[in-house]
Amino acid sequence: QVQLVESGGGSVQAGGSLRLSCAASGYTYSHDCMGWFRQAPGKEREGVAAIDTDGRTRFADSVKGRFTISRGNTKNTLYLQMNSLKPEDTAMYYCAARQNNCYSGFWSLRTWFYNDWGQGTQVTVSS
Repeated sequence: QVQLVESGGGSVQAGGSLRLSCAASGYTYSHDCMGWFRQAPGKEREGVAAIDTDGRTRFADSVKGRFTISRGNTKNTLYLQMNSLKPEDTAMYYCAARQNNCYSGFWSLRTWFYNDWGQGTQVTVSS
């Protein structure tokens, strides 16, 4: 059973930075796709960034140039470095995984593609 646990959320002022982490346990996927999603109150969950087995990445237009997605050395940890944060980045951020490579296609930013989800970590950006 895969478990994903996010951490690193918090409150920052606009222009600040945060680094989110996602620790995966029970994770034995050799070919996979992992992603970060976010959901603001009253809005649908949206894809933010994804990374495939080979390290290729995909980002939502709204975060390009500001956010970076990466994996830890053991591949069981996923990171989201968020710089130049804006109030509109305020949301609950979720980690997701699927045991198939996504080849950084558009589907890697779609909720329906993923099987496993974490419980989320809150990010609040004040102006």
